[in-house]
Amino acid sequence: MAAVAPCLVFPCKPKTLSHVASSVRCCTGALPRRSPVIKTLAFSSNLSSVAFPNGGTPIRALEKPKPMRRSVVCEAATTKKPDSASKRARQAEKRRIYNKAKKSELKTRMRKVFEELDILKKKTDAKAEEIRSVEELIAKAYSAIDKAVKSGTLHKNTGAHRKSRLARRKKTVEIHHGWYIPAVTA
Repeated sequence: MAAVAPCLVFPCKPKTLSHVASSVRCCTGALPRRSPVIKTLAFSSNLSSVAFPNGGTPIRALEKPKPMRRSVVCEAATTKKPDSASKRARQAEKRRIYNKAKKSELKTRMRKVFEELDILKKKTDAKAEEIRSVEELIAKAYSAIDKAVKSGTLHKNTGAHRKSRLARRKKTVEIHHGWYIPAVTA
């Protein structure tokens, strides 16, 4: 029996094996026919005659053996480093589009304020309460300017210049209608 052991090579690791009492021995001592117990073994069709020449105790697998798992190892090939100039170009294009949209919004808001102030200045019977709608537009324009300065689209001095321009234009309309009288400095 010691010579049989190296011949038993299993294709995968079986979970658990157990001995099953056999009543398939032939009275003459010859090899028995293939029994249903031995058919459950999936190793080899010659296993019964090699491992159990005298019809000894057969082995039955309690669980189906799982196939061996193979691990796949992939090596990352060294690739060329991406071109930094092309990346900079992509980033610059994104920023350009973003900044263009911000500046366009600023110009639109400022133009609306200037148009409203021009209409109000041309009115002869304008009232002081009519300036409230212009002040709301100015507040929205200030907000857009501050956001543009914060994001870096505009320089802080440019933002201050544009806000000052809006305030000066509003003040000229107020002076024109007499709603504001500048203090005389000595």
